Amino acid sequence: MAMWVFGYGSLIWKTGFHYDDRLVGFIKGYRRVFYQGSTDHRGTPEFPGRTVTLEPAEGEVCWGAAYKIIRKEDQEEALTYLEVREKQYDQKAHVDIFTDRAATVPAVSGVLIYIASADKKLNRNYLGPASLQEIANQIVRAEGPSGPNRDYLFQLEKALTLLGCEDRHVIDLANEVRSILSGRN
Repeated sequence: MAMWVFGYGSLIWKTGFHYDDRLVGFIKGYRRVFYQGSTDHRGTPEFPGRTVTLEPAEGEVCWGAAYKIIRKEDQEEALTYLEVREKQYDQKAHVDIFTDRAATVPAVSGVLIYIASADKKLNRNYLGPASLQEIANQIVRAEGPSGPNRDYLFQLEKALTLLGCEDRHVIDLANEVRSILSGRN
């Protein structure tokens, strides 16, 4: 039986595991937010970066890419890889992926997704909401083993654009970061 994994952050442009098919789509009832602290990729324990997680939001959708993995060996390798890569995300869920906004039946069901919850007891790296300016300032200054936090933001913005998806939170945040970097803010 095939396994599916949904990416809504860096998995969109940097998968890191073998997959057999890729499906652009969205999940319902969530929105992408830069509320998760990254102390191992885009920041440090002393100065965490910000990466995306999902926040329940009625009527919202979150676009991304779902990856189909057929062979059992590939599934095991992907899960081992993701358990390390996504270790700061404390929840796993299974969701339905849609490809058409008018559809009432999902294109794929039971798709694995990693979520960083807002529960500080379970997720010590959760940073939570802040103003656009505060999040942008943190992103401008943060850097970790995987590079500057702003590169993560800009790559996400570009990947979503290439998928034909518009995410106002990502666009507004990227524009604010560019404004800070250019000295206009």
